[in-house]
Amino acid sequence: MRRLKTRRMIAAIGAALAVMTAGAIYTVANPFTASAAIACSPAWSASKVYVGGDTASHNGTEYRAKWWTQGETPGTTGEWGVWESKGACGGDTNPTQSQSPTQQPTEEPTGNPGGGDKINAAYFTEWGVYGRNYHVKNIVSSGSAEDLTTINYAFGNVKNGQCTLDDSYAAIDKAYTADQSVDGKADTWDQPLRGNFNQLIKLKEMYPHIKVVWSFGGWTYSGGFGQAAQNPAAFAESCYNLLHDARWNGLFDGIDIDWEYPNACGLTCDTSGTQAFTNLMKALRAKFGSELVTAAITADGTSGGKIDLGGYGTAAQYVDYYQVMTYDYFGAWDKDGPTAPHSALSSFSGQPIAGFDSATAIAKLKSLGIPSSKLLLGIGYYGRGWTGVTQSAPGGSATGPAPGTYEAGIEDYKVLVSKCPATGTVGGTAYAYCNGEWWSYDTPATIATKTAWANSQGLGGAFAWELSGDTSNGALVSAIANGLD
Repeated sequence: MRRLKTRRMIAAIGAALAVMTAGAIYTVANPFTASAAIACSPAWSASKVYVGGDTASHNGTEYRAKWWTQGETPGTTGEWGVWESKGACGGDTNPTQSQSPTQQPTEEPTGNPGGGDKINAAYFTEWGVYGRNYHVKNIVSSGSAEDLTTINYAFGNVKNGQCTLDDSYAAIDKAYTADQSVDGKADTWDQPLRGNFNQLIKLKEMYPHIKVVWSFGGWTYSGGFGQAAQNPAAFAESCYNLLHDARWNGLFDGIDIDWEYPNACGLTCDTSGTQAFTNLMKALRAKFGSELVTAAITADGTSGGKIDLGGYGTAAQYVDYYQVMTYDYFGAWDKDGPTAPHSALSSFSGQPIAGFDSATAIAKLKSLGIPSSKLLLGIGYYGRGWTGVTQSAPGGSATGPAPGTYEAGIEDYKVLVSKCPATGTVGGTAYAYCNGEWWSYDTPATIATKTAWANSQGLGGAFAWELSGDTSNGALVSAIANGLD
Protein backbone atom coordinates (compact mmCIF):
# COMPACT_ATOMS: atom_id res chain seq x y z
CA MET A 1 0.00 0.00 0.00
CA ARG A 2 1.31 3.45 -0.86
CA ARG A 3 2.44 5.70 1.98
CA LEU A 4 -0.18 8.19 0.81
CA LYS A 5 -3.02 5.76 1.41
CA THR A 6 -1.49 4.56 4.68
CA ARG A 7 -1.29 8.07 6.05
CA ARG A 8 -4.87 8.79 5.04
CA MET A 9 -6.07 5.59 6.72
CA ILE A 10 -4.21 6.46 9.92
CA ALA A 11 -5.59 9.99 9.78
CA ALA A 12 -9.12 8.72 9.27
CA ILE A 13 -8.84 6.30 12.21
CA GLY A 14 -7.34 9.05 14.36
CA ALA A 15 -10.12 11.43 13.42
CA ALA A 16 -12.76 8.85 14.26
CA LEU A 17 -11.16 8.15 17.64
CA ALA A 18 -10.94 11.87 18.30
CA VAL A 19 -14.65 12.27 17.57
CA MET A 20 -15.49 9.36 19.85
CA THR A 21 -13.26 10.72 22.60
CA ALA A 22 -14.66 14.20 22.23
CA GLY A 23 -18.17 12.84 22.40
CA ALA A 24 -17.40 10.95 25.60
CA ILE A 25 -15.94 14.03 27.23
CA TYR A 26 -18.88 16.12 26.13
CA THR A 27 -21.38 13.85 27.88
CA VAL A 28 -19.64 14.08 31.26
CA ALA A 29 -18.15 17.57 31.29
CA ASN A 30 -19.83 20.20 33.44
CA PRO A 31 -19.78 23.47 31.52
CA PHE A 32 -19.92 25.51 34.68
CA THR A 33 -16.95 23.87 36.37
CA ALA A 34 -15.04 23.91 33.08
CA SER A 35 -15.68 27.62 32.73
CA ALA A 36 -14.39 28.31 36.19
CA ALA A 37 -11.26 26.20 35.64
CA ILE A 38 -9.88 28.32 32.78
CA ALA A 39 -8.76 31.88 33.35
CA CYS A 40 -9.20 34.19 30.39
CA SER A 41 -6.12 35.46 28.58
CA PRO A 42 -6.07 39.11 27.44
CA ALA A 43 -8.86 39.80 24.94
CA TRP A 44 -8.15 39.13 21.27
CA SER A 45 -7.11 42.19 19.25
CA ALA A 46 -7.57 42.41 15.48
CA SER A 47 -4.37 44.46 15.11
CA LYS A 48 -2.13 42.20 17.16
CA VAL A 49 0.12 39.54 15.61
CA TYR A 50 -0.21 36.10 17.23
CA VAL A 51 2.15 33.18 16.66
CA GLY A 52 1.78 29.49 17.39
CA GLY A 53 1.13 28.92 21.10
CA ASP A 54 -0.16 32.42 21.85
CA THR A 55 -3.49 32.60 23.64
CA ALA A 56 -6.35 35.08 23.60
CA SER A 57 -9.91 35.24 24.87
CA HIS A 58 -12.93 36.23 22.85
CA ASN A 59 -16.62 36.21 23.73
CA GLY A 60 -15.99 34.24 26.91
CA THR A 61 -13.94 31.51 25.23
CA GLU A 62 -10.21 30.85 25.52
CA TYR A 63 -8.30 30.25 22.24
CA ARG A 64 -4.78 29.16 21.30
CA ALA A 65 -3.15 30.12 18.00
CA LYS A 66 -1.79 27.20 15.98
CA TRP A 67 0.42 29.39 13.78
CA TRP A 68 0.97 33.01 12.77
CA THR A 69 -2.18 35.07 12.42
CA GLN A 70 -3.45 38.62 12.41
CA GLY A 71 -7.01 39.85 12.01
CA GLU A 72 -8.63 36.38 11.95
CA THR A 73 -11.40 36.40 14.55
CA PRO A 74 -11.38 33.46 16.99
CA GLY A 75 -14.43 31.28 16.65
CA THR A 76 -14.86 31.94 12.93
CA THR A 77 -11.96 29.99 11.39
CA GLY A 78 -13.47 26.53 11.76
CA GLU A 79 -12.08 23.29 13.13
CA TRP A 80 -9.04 23.38 10.86
CA GLY A 81 -8.43 27.09 11.20
CA VAL A 82 -5.73 28.98 13.06
CA TRP A 83 -7.62 29.28 16.38
CA GLU A 84 -8.06 26.23 18.62
CA SER A 85 -10.84 26.59 21.20
CA LYS A 86 -9.78 25.67 24.74
CA GLY A 87 -13.29 26.06 26.13
CA ALA A 88 -15.18 28.64 28.15
CA CYS A 89 -13.15 30.89 30.41
CA GLY A 90 -13.81 33.29 33.27
CA GLY A 91 -12.46 36.76 33.97
CA ASP A 92 -12.50 38.00 30.37
CA THR A 93 -11.10 41.52 30.27
CA ASN A 94 -13.73 42.43 27.69
CA PRO A 95 -16.75 40.24 28.46
CA THR A 96 -19.50 39.95 25.89
CA GLN A 97 -22.36 37.56 25.43
CA SER A 98 -21.02 34.05 24.95
CA GLN A 99 -21.51 32.49 21.57
CA SER A 100 -20.64 29.16 20.05
CA PRO A 101 -17.76 29.09 17.56
CA THR A 102 -19.01 29.01 14.00
CA GLN A 103 -17.28 27.55 10.98
CA GLN A 104 -16.77 29.32 7.70
CA PRO A 105 -18.89 27.89 4.88
CA THR A 106 -16.71 25.48 2.95
CA GLU A 107 -16.58 25.66 -0.80
CA GLU A 108 -17.22 22.55 -2.85
CA PRO A 109 -13.85 21.58 -4.39
CA THR A 110 -13.76 21.78 -8.16
CA GLY A 111 -11.22 20.56 -10.66
CA ASN A 112 -9.43 18.34 -8.11
CA PRO A 113 -7.91 15.34 -9.89
CA GLY A 114 -7.32 13.56 -6.59
CA GLY A 115 -10.95 12.57 -6.25
CA GLY A 116 -11.58 14.79 -3.21
CA ASP A 117 -8.00 14.80 -1.91
CA LYS A 118 -5.84 17.90 -1.93
CA ILE A 119 -3.50 18.39 -4.88
CA ASN A 120 0.24 17.87 -4.32
CA ALA A 121 1.79 18.92 -7.62
CA ALA A 122 5.40 19.54 -8.60
CA TYR A 123 7.28 20.60 -11.70
CA PHE A 124 9.67 18.25 -13.49
CA THR A 125 12.04 20.15 -15.77
CA GLU A 126 12.90 18.85 -19.20
CA TRP A 127 16.48 20.08 -18.95
CA GLY A 128 17.05 18.53 -15.52
CA VAL A 129 18.28 15.31 -17.16
CA TYR A 130 21.51 17.09 -18.10
CA GLY A 131 23.58 18.94 -15.50
CA ARG A 132 21.20 18.22 -12.66
CA ASN A 133 21.14 14.52 -13.51
CA TYR A 134 17.55 14.29 -12.32
CA HIS A 135 15.43 11.75 -14.16
CA VAL A 136 11.93 10.34 -13.91
CA LYS A 137 13.34 7.37 -12.00
CA ASN A 138 14.38 9.76 -9.22
CA ILE A 139 10.71 10.49 -8.61
CA VAL A 140 10.32 6.81 -7.78
CA SER A 141 13.58 6.20 -5.88
CA SER A 142 12.93 9.23 -3.65
CA GLY A 143 9.49 7.96 -2.69
CA SER A 144 7.90 11.08 -4.16
CA ALA A 145 5.79 9.12 -6.66
CA GLU A 146 3.76 7.79 -3.73
CA ASP A 147 3.00 11.30 -2.48
CA LEU A 148 2.50 13.35 -5.64
CA THR A 149 -0.87 13.69 -7.29
CA THR A 150 0.33 15.70 -10.30
CA ILE A 151 3.52 16.26 -12.28
CA ASN A 152 3.88 19.41 -14.38
CA TYR A 153 6.26 18.75 -17.26
CA ALA A 154 8.20 21.96 -17.96
CA PHE A 155 8.38 23.49 -20.46
CA GLY A 156 6.89 23.43 -23.90
CA ASN A 157 7.58 26.52 -26.01
CA VAL A 158 5.14 28.95 -27.60
CA LYS A 159 6.17 29.92 -31.14
CA ASN A 160 4.23 31.54 -33.97
CA GLY A 161 1.04 31.35 -31.95
CA GLN A 162 1.37 27.61 -31.37
CA CYS A 163 2.40 25.11 -28.69
CA THR A 164 5.67 23.44 -29.64
CA LEU A 165 7.96 20.75 -28.28
CA ASP A 166 11.16 22.32 -26.99
CA ASP A 167 14.02 19.82 -26.49
CA SER A 168 13.08 16.79 -28.56
CA TYR A 169 16.18 14.84 -27.52
CA ALA A 170 15.41 15.04 -23.80
CA ALA A 171 11.68 14.57 -24.33
CA ILE A 172 11.42 11.72 -26.82
CA ASP A 173 14.83 10.48 -27.98
CA LYS A 174 17.28 10.08 -25.08
CA ALA A 175 17.96 6.38 -24.49
CA TYR A 176 17.83 4.97 -20.97
CA THR A 177 19.74 1.94 -19.77
CA ALA A 178 18.08 -0.63 -17.53
CA ASP A 179 19.53 0.86 -14.34
CA GLN A 180 18.36 4.36 -15.36
CA SER A 181 14.86 3.33 -16.40
CA VAL A 182 11.78 3.56 -14.19
CA ASP A 183 10.86 -0.09 -14.71
CA GLY A 184 14.38 -1.51 -14.99
CA LYS A 185 14.05 -2.17 -18.73
CA ALA A 186 16.50 -0.62 -21.18
CA ASP A 187 15.41 1.31 -24.24
CA THR A 188 16.14 -0.22 -27.62
CA TRP A 189 17.53 1.58 -30.63
CA ASP A 190 14.41 1.03 -32.72
CA GLN A 191 11.60 1.78 -30.28
CA PRO A 192 9.37 4.65 -31.46
CA LEU A 193 9.48 6.65 -28.21
CA ARG A 194 12.25 7.10 -25.66
CA GLY A 195 13.28 10.01 -23.44
CA ASN A 196 11.30 11.63 -20.64
CA PHE A 197 7.96 10.95 -22.27
CA ASN A 198 8.48 7.20 -22.36
CA GLN A 199 9.74 7.22 -18.79
CA LEU A 200 6.68 9.17 -17.66
CA ILE A 201 4.40 6.70 -19.41
CA LYS A 202 6.09 3.91 -17.45
CA LEU A 203 5.74 5.94 -14.26
CA LYS A 204 2.00 6.32 -14.81
CA GLU A 205 1.66 2.59 -15.37
CA MET A 206 3.30 2.00 -11.98
CA TYR A 207 1.50 4.85 -10.21
CA PRO A 208 -1.85 5.30 -11.97
CA HIS A 209 -3.00 7.92 -9.46
CA ILE A 210 -0.50 10.44 -10.88
CA LYS A 211 -1.67 13.00 -13.43
CA VAL A 212 0.88 14.45 -15.89
CA VAL A 213 0.26 17.93 -17.25
CA TRP A 214 2.36 19.60 -19.94
CA SER A 215 3.30 23.14 -18.97
CA PHE A 216 3.98 25.82 -21.59
CA GLY A 217 5.77 29.12 -21.27
CA GLY A 218 7.67 29.85 -18.10
CA TRP A 219 9.97 32.80 -17.59
CA THR A 220 11.94 32.13 -20.78
CA TYR A 221 9.18 31.17 -23.23
CA SER A 222 6.35 33.51 -22.24
CA GLY A 223 7.13 35.99 -25.01
CA GLY A 224 5.09 33.96 -27.48
CA PHE A 225 1.79 34.21 -25.63
CA GLY A 226 0.99 37.65 -26.98
CA GLN A 227 0.80 36.31 -30.51
CA ALA A 228 -1.06 33.21 -29.33
CA ALA A 229 -3.69 35.42 -27.71
CA GLN A 230 -4.46 37.02 -31.08
CA ASN A 231 -6.02 33.75 -32.23
CA PRO A 232 -6.86 31.73 -29.11
CA ALA A 233 -8.78 29.02 -30.97
CA ALA A 234 -5.85 28.28 -33.28
CA PHE A 235 -3.49 28.21 -30.31
CA ALA A 236 -5.73 25.80 -28.42
CA GLU A 237 -6.00 23.57 -31.49
CA SER A 238 -2.21 23.41 -31.84
CA CYS A 239 -1.77 22.57 -28.15
CA TYR A 240 -4.41 19.83 -28.23
CA ASN A 241 -2.86 18.24 -31.31
CA LEU A 242 0.61 18.32 -29.73
CA LEU A 243 -0.50 16.80 -26.44
CA HIS A 244 -2.37 14.06 -28.32
CA ASP A 245 0.36 13.24 -30.83
CA ALA A 246 0.02 9.55 -31.68
CA ARG A 247 3.53 8.80 -30.37
CA TRP A 248 2.63 9.73 -26.79
CA ASN A 249 -1.15 10.01 -26.79
CA GLY A 250 -2.48 9.14 -23.34
CA LEU A 251 0.54 10.47 -21.46
CA PHE A 252 -0.81 13.93 -20.71
CA ASP A 253 -3.92 14.55 -18.64
CA GLY A 254 -4.10 18.22 -19.56
CA ILE A 255 -2.29 21.49 -20.13
CA ASP A 256 -0.76 24.11 -17.85
CA ILE A 257 -0.20 27.70 -19.00
CA ASP A 258 2.66 29.57 -17.33
CA TRP A 259 2.32 33.03 -18.88
CA GLU A 260 4.72 35.46 -17.20
CA TYR A 261 2.83 37.79 -17.39
CA PRO A 262 -0.37 38.73 -19.22
CA ASN A 263 -0.66 42.48 -19.72
CA ALA A 264 2.49 43.03 -17.63
CA CYS A 265 6.26 42.54 -17.72
CA GLY A 266 8.38 39.47 -17.05
CA LEU A 267 11.44 38.68 -19.17
CA THR A 268 9.47 40.48 -21.89
CA CYS A 269 6.54 42.87 -21.61
CA ASP A 270 3.04 42.07 -22.82
CA THR A 271 0.40 44.59 -23.87
CA SER A 272 -2.39 42.20 -24.85
CA GLY A 273 -4.92 43.72 -22.45
CA THR A 274 -6.89 42.39 -19.51
CA GLN A 275 -9.08 40.06 -21.64
CA ALA A 276 -6.25 38.24 -23.40
CA PHE A 277 -5.63 35.67 -20.67
CA THR A 278 -9.34 35.00 -20.24
CA ASN A 279 -9.81 34.50 -23.98
CA LEU A 280 -6.87 32.10 -24.08
CA MET A 281 -8.13 29.98 -21.20
CA LYS A 282 -11.67 29.97 -22.59
CA ALA A 283 -10.39 28.60 -25.91
CA LEU A 284 -8.31 25.95 -24.14
CA ARG A 285 -11.28 24.80 -22.08
CA ALA A 286 -13.46 24.61 -25.18
CA LYS A 287 -10.89 22.44 -26.92
CA PHE A 288 -9.71 20.28 -24.03
CA GLY A 289 -13.16 19.62 -22.60
CA SER A 290 -12.95 17.63 -19.37
CA GLU A 291 -9.15 17.37 -19.45
CA LEU A 292 -7.16 19.46 -16.98
CA VAL A 293 -6.66 23.11 -17.85
CA THR A 294 -4.48 24.87 -15.26
CA ALA A 295 -2.26 27.92 -15.04
CA ALA A 296 0.69 29.10 -12.99
CA ILE A 297 0.03 32.73 -12.12
CA THR A 298 1.63 35.70 -10.42
CA ALA A 299 1.53 36.17 -6.66
CA ASP A 300 2.06 39.93 -6.81
CA GLY A 301 -0.30 41.22 -4.14
CA THR A 302 0.57 44.89 -4.52
CA SER A 303 -2.08 47.46 -5.37
CA GLY A 304 -2.25 47.84 -9.14
CA GLY A 305 0.21 44.97 -9.57
CA LYS A 306 0.25 41.93 -11.82
CA ILE A 307 -2.80 40.29 -10.24
CA ASP A 308 -4.84 43.39 -11.02
CA LEU A 309 -3.60 43.47 -14.60
CA GLY A 310 -3.88 39.81 -15.58
CA GLY A 311 -7.60 39.15 -15.80
CA TYR A 312 -7.37 36.11 -13.55
CA GLY A 313 -10.77 36.62 -11.96
CA THR A 314 -12.78 36.31 -15.15
CA ALA A 315 -10.59 33.47 -16.43
CA ALA A 316 -11.04 31.38 -13.29
CA GLN A 317 -14.27 29.84 -14.59
CA TYR A 318 -12.30 28.06 -17.30
CA VAL A 319 -9.50 26.56 -15.21
CA ASP A 320 -9.40 23.57 -12.91
CA TYR A 321 -7.03 25.46 -10.63
CA TYR A 322 -4.40 28.17 -10.43
CA GLN A 323 -0.88 27.49 -9.20
CA VAL A 324 -0.02 30.72 -7.41
CA MET A 325 3.73 31.35 -7.61
CA THR A 326 4.20 32.48 -4.03
CA TYR A 327 7.98 32.59 -4.22
CA ASP A 328 10.74 34.76 -5.71
CA TYR A 329 9.44 37.84 -3.92
CA PHE A 330 12.92 39.03 -2.91
CA GLY A 331 16.38 38.03 -4.05
CA ALA A 332 19.90 39.10 -4.87
CA TRP A 333 18.89 40.88 -8.05
CA ASP A 334 18.86 43.63 -5.41
CA LYS A 335 22.52 42.95 -4.78
CA ASP A 336 22.85 45.37 -1.86
CA GLY A 337 19.86 43.91 -0.05
CA PRO A 338 18.11 44.28 2.23
CA THR A 339 18.03 40.56 2.92
CA ALA A 340 14.44 39.33 2.92
CA PRO A 341 12.67 35.97 2.50
CA HIS A 342 11.81 35.03 -1.04
CA SER A 343 8.72 33.01 -0.08
CA ALA A 344 7.12 34.50 3.02
CA LEU A 345 3.73 33.17 4.03
CA SER A 346 2.75 36.40 5.76
CA SER A 347 3.78 40.01 6.03
CA PHE A 348 6.67 40.72 8.39
CA SER A 349 8.43 43.59 10.09
CA GLY A 350 10.70 45.46 7.69
CA GLN A 351 9.10 43.92 4.61
CA PRO A 352 10.72 45.79 1.67
CA ILE A 353 7.55 45.75 -0.48
CA ALA A 354 4.09 45.48 1.05
CA GLY A 355 2.01 42.82 -0.69
CA PHE A 356 4.95 40.56 -1.50
CA ASP A 357 3.79 37.61 0.59
CA SER A 358 1.58 34.58 0.11
CA ALA A 359 -1.31 35.52 2.37
CA THR A 360 -1.78 38.90 0.72
CA ALA A 361 -1.70 37.38 -2.77
CA ILE A 362 -4.19 34.64 -1.91
CA ALA A 363 -6.53 37.14 -0.27
CA LYS A 364 -6.35 39.37 -3.34
CA LEU A 365 -7.18 36.49 -5.66
CA LYS A 366 -10.10 35.47 -3.46
CA SER A 367 -11.37 39.05 -3.60
CA LEU A 368 -11.69 38.62 -7.36
CA GLY A 369 -14.24 35.88 -6.74
CA ILE A 370 -11.86 32.96 -7.36
CA PRO A 371 -12.90 29.95 -5.24
CA SER A 372 -10.36 28.93 -2.61
CA SER A 373 -10.45 25.38 -3.92
CA LYS A 374 -9.05 26.63 -7.25
CA LEU A 375 -5.96 28.12 -5.63
CA LEU A 376 -2.77 26.15 -4.92
CA LEU A 377 -0.04 27.54 -2.67
CA GLY A 378 3.44 27.63 -4.21
CA ILE A 379 6.49 26.15 -2.46
CA GLY A 380 10.07 26.56 -3.68
CA TYR A 381 12.47 23.64 -3.37
CA TYR A 382 15.34 26.12 -3.35
CA GLY A 383 16.64 29.15 -1.51
CA ARG A 384 17.72 32.63 -2.52
CA GLY A 385 20.68 34.28 -0.88
CA TRP A 386 23.18 37.09 -0.56
CA THR A 387 26.85 37.27 0.41
CA GLY A 388 28.75 39.99 2.25
CA VAL A 389 26.09 40.03 4.97
CA THR A 390 27.08 40.95 8.51
CA GLN A 391 23.87 40.30 10.47
CA SER A 392 21.90 37.11 10.92
CA ALA A 393 18.49 38.77 11.20
CA PRO A 394 16.58 39.79 8.05
CA GLY A 395 17.01 43.30 6.75
CA GLY A 396 20.78 43.37 6.51
CA SER A 397 22.90 44.87 3.75
CA ALA A 398 24.86 42.72 1.30
CA THR A 399 27.49 42.96 -1.40
CA GLY A 400 25.96 40.65 -3.98
CA PRO A 401 24.44 37.24 -4.69
CA ALA A 402 25.75 34.25 -2.76
CA PRO A 403 27.50 31.55 -4.82
CA GLY A 404 25.21 28.82 -6.16
CA THR A 405 25.78 25.50 -7.90
CA TYR A 406 24.09 26.53 -11.14
CA GLU A 407 23.45 30.25 -10.72
CA ALA A 408 24.59 32.91 -8.27
CA GLY A 409 22.00 33.82 -5.66
CA ILE A 410 20.06 30.55 -5.83
CA GLU A 411 20.68 27.08 -4.43
CA ASP A 412 18.77 23.82 -4.07
CA TYR A 413 17.24 22.90 -0.72
CA LYS A 414 19.12 19.59 -0.80
CA VAL A 415 22.39 21.56 -0.71
CA LEU A 416 21.37 24.29 1.74
CA VAL A 417 19.97 21.91 4.34
CA SER A 418 23.53 20.83 5.18
CA LYS A 419 25.61 23.70 3.78
CA CYS A 420 23.72 26.47 5.58
CA PRO A 421 21.10 25.07 7.98
CA ALA A 422 18.20 27.28 9.02
CA THR A 423 18.87 29.59 11.96
CA GLY A 424 15.48 31.30 12.27
CA THR A 425 12.09 31.98 10.77
CA VAL A 426 10.48 35.12 9.41
CA GLY A 427 7.05 35.55 7.85
CA GLY A 428 6.37 31.81 8.10
CA THR A 429 9.46 30.69 6.19
CA ALA A 430 13.04 29.87 7.23
CA TYR A 431 16.26 31.82 6.92
CA ALA A 432 19.88 30.86 7.47
CA TYR A 433 23.05 32.81 8.19
CA CYS A 434 26.47 31.23 7.72
CA ASN A 435 29.91 32.47 6.71
CA GLY A 436 28.66 35.88 5.64
CA GLU A 437 25.86 34.40 3.53
CA TRP A 438 22.14 34.90 4.19
CA TRP A 439 19.61 32.50 2.67
CA SER A 440 15.88 32.02 2.85
CA TYR A 441 14.12 28.78 2.00
CA ASP A 442 11.40 26.41 3.14
CA THR A 443 12.01 23.39 5.35
CA PRO A 444 9.73 20.50 6.34
CA ALA A 445 8.85 22.51 9.47
CA THR A 446 7.86 25.68 7.59
CA ILE A 447 6.01 23.61 5.00
CA ALA A 448 3.96 22.19 7.88
CA THR A 449 3.06 25.76 8.83
CA LYS A 450 2.22 26.69 5.24
CA THR A 451 0.09 23.62 4.53
CA ALA A 452 -1.81 24.09 7.79
CA TRP A 453 -2.54 27.63 6.68
CA ALA A 454 -3.54 26.40 3.21
CA ASN A 455 -5.95 23.95 4.82
CA SER A 456 -7.43 26.69 6.98
CA GLN A 457 -8.01 28.81 3.89
CA GLY A 458 -9.73 25.99 2.04
CA LEU A 459 -7.10 25.97 -0.70
CA GLY A 460 -7.04 23.16 -3.25
CA GLY A 461 -3.56 22.08 -2.24
CA ALA A 462 0.01 23.06 -3.01
CA PHE A 463 2.58 22.79 -5.78
CA ALA A 464 6.34 23.09 -5.96
CA TRP A 465 9.13 24.32 -8.19
CA GLU A 466 10.86 21.94 -8.79
CA LEU A 467 11.58 18.29 -8.02
CA SER A 468 15.35 18.20 -8.51
CA GLY A 469 15.83 20.64 -5.62
CA ASP A 470 14.44 18.16 -3.08
CA THR A 471 16.50 15.64 -1.13
CA SER A 472 17.13 12.12 -2.38
CA ASN A 473 14.43 10.84 -0.03
CA GLY A 474 11.85 13.44 -1.12
CA ALA A 475 11.69 15.23 2.23
CA LEU A 476 9.82 18.28 0.92
CA VAL A 477 7.33 16.39 -1.25
CA SER A 478 6.57 14.23 1.77
CA ALA A 479 6.19 17.28 4.02
CA ILE A 480 3.55 18.72 1.71
CA ALA A 481 1.71 15.39 1.54
CA ASN A 482 1.78 15.06 5.33
CA GLY A 483 0.54 18.61 5.83
CA LEU A 484 -2.37 18.73 3.41
CA ASP A 485 -5.78 17.54 4.58
